[in-house]
Order: sequence, then C-alpha cells, then structure tokens
Amino acid sequence: MPSIQVFDKPMCCSTGVCGPQVDPVLPRFAADLDWLRSQGVSVDRFNLAQQADAFVKNAAVQELLTKKGIDCLPLTFVDGQIVAESEYPSREKFIEWTRLPFTVAPFPSLSIVTDTGCCSEPGCC
Repeated sequence: MPSIQVFDKPMCCSTGVCGPQVDPVLPRFAADLDWLRSQGVSVDRFNLAQQADAFVKNAAVQELLTKKGIDCLPLTFVDGQIVAESEYPSREKFIEWTRLPFTVAPFPSLSIVTDTGCCSEPGCC
C-alpha cells in the first residue's frame, strides 16, 4: 500500500474550521485523507505548529523550507516523493499518484425546495 505524508502550515487544527474564516479546501482535504485511510492507505499529516519535530526529521522538507520559506507548505509526499507543493491535492490526484483501483464516488446532491414554507403549507410562515 502507498504511504502519504502531508506537511501543513501552522494551523490550530487539520480542518481549519476553528479560525475566523474557514478555507473550504481544508475540510474537503481532511475528508479525502480520511477516505484514503478507509481504503487502506497509510496517511500521516503533520502540523508545523504542533509537530515541528517531523519537519526537522525530513531532509526534503527542511531543504524546501530553507529555500522557499513557509510558502512551500503544504507539502505532499507519496511513497517518499514530493508530489505537491503549496496546494492541497484533490482526491482525483491521489488516485492517480497511488495507482490504486479507486473510483471517485460522486458527492450526493441536495434538493432544495424554495416554493413552499417551512411547514410545506403555502402561506403558513
């Protein structure tokens, strides 16, 4: 099975939902990593604010941080090779890089009814 490592910028949490502005990419990315784990892929995610030792132990991460600074983050590795820099890859990219027979399930759609009130009775609200 492939292994994936992600080195994040300093954040309060991996989903980014506790900050003043939610980056919609972060919850999607966290869900994609959970999905990869559910498929048997080894996934490690490191936050610079909470796990600085992982950044120090990885020579490639250290080199990029020295050359480019914190803007190179997030860094994504697949089987020890850097596959993405300064962006969160999509689930489709992970499928391509891991070469596993995954398929991407479509996201469920929500139907929104706008022509009725909250009680389904016209004029009640």
